[in-house]
Amino acid sequence: MFALKTLCRPAALQLLRLFSTKTLPTLTLFTKDPCPLCDEAKEVLQPFKHRFILQQVDISLPENKLWWDKYKWDIPVFHLEGQYAMKHRVDMTLLDKLLQDIEKQKT
Repeated sequence: MFALKTLCRPAALQLLRLFSTKTLPTLTLFTKDPCPLCDEAKEVLQPFKHRFILQQVDISLPENKLWWDKYKWDIPVFHLEGQYAMKHRVDMTLLDKLLQDIEKQKT
């Protein structure tokens, strides 16, 4: 009974998530500052935030020149698990399908 009570505490649940064998996919957002469309896209992503890890890449930094050359006219651009997914706006239907496909592979 003690173990069950201990595991039900929020801190214990967070710890269990840390040691889970399932890892969330990475959604990479190619962005720069300012980028109003990127800010809007991040808001639209909120309902999905528990299903991925968001990684932001500032394409205006010198070390990201390759991404600047590729995406300077297209941000926001999204890659899921390193593969191009969408640009300009979040397509929620497409994102849900792509995440479902990844989730099925990991089960």
